[in-house]
Amino acid sequence: MQPIVRPILTATGLCLLMSLTSAQASSDDPMTEQAKGLIKQFAGQLQSELKAAIQTGGPVEAVAVCKEHAPVIAAELSESSGWSVGRVSLKARNTTLGTPDVWETQVLESFETRLADGQPADTLSQAEVIEDDQGRTFRFMKAIPTGEVCLACHGEAISEPVAQALDEYYPNDQARGFKIGDIRGAFTLSKPLHD
Repeated sequence: MQPIVRPILTATGLCLLMSLTSAQASSDDPMTEQAKGLIKQFAGQLQSELKAAIQTGGPVEAVAVCKEHAPVIAAELSESSGWSVGRVSLKARNTTLGTPDVWETQVLESFETRLADGQPADTLSQAEVIEDDQGRTFRFMKAIPTGEVCLACHGEAISEPVAQALDEYYPNDQARGFKIGDIRGAFTLSKPLHD
């Protein structure tokens, strides 16, 4: 399986809350720790750029910055780290880059079940080694919860200027209608394992 850079990134990436604990992924596993570190780098860089965009032009400006800069951030991290770094969602904003594969869909669905069972969204992650005809791959996902700042572009009441910008940049957008605490999607990382 060839890793693919698939960053599904949104104008409200500021809500990338980082609570990286998991019953599924041991905190002392080196691969899990590398994945968590990459998520922190990705979120930090994206948050910085989006914060600047929001300060200069509000959420509409952030939509444009996210469309242009977020895929570059993911690609640069992927290139420099040897990991595939991206984001996926069951309700993808960018359906070309953010539609989950079969494994990612199963993990996202398990996150929804765990959320319904009372686990907070910001604690949900999963690490697993997948084996197929291409070899073994370490995969890691971390849920992205919906926070207050996310609602400007992902909530139920999106302003008309933001909706117009989203429609322009993301014509197949499904990533609306979220409430605080919902799972908007997940970071997804993978790295081939060499024996």
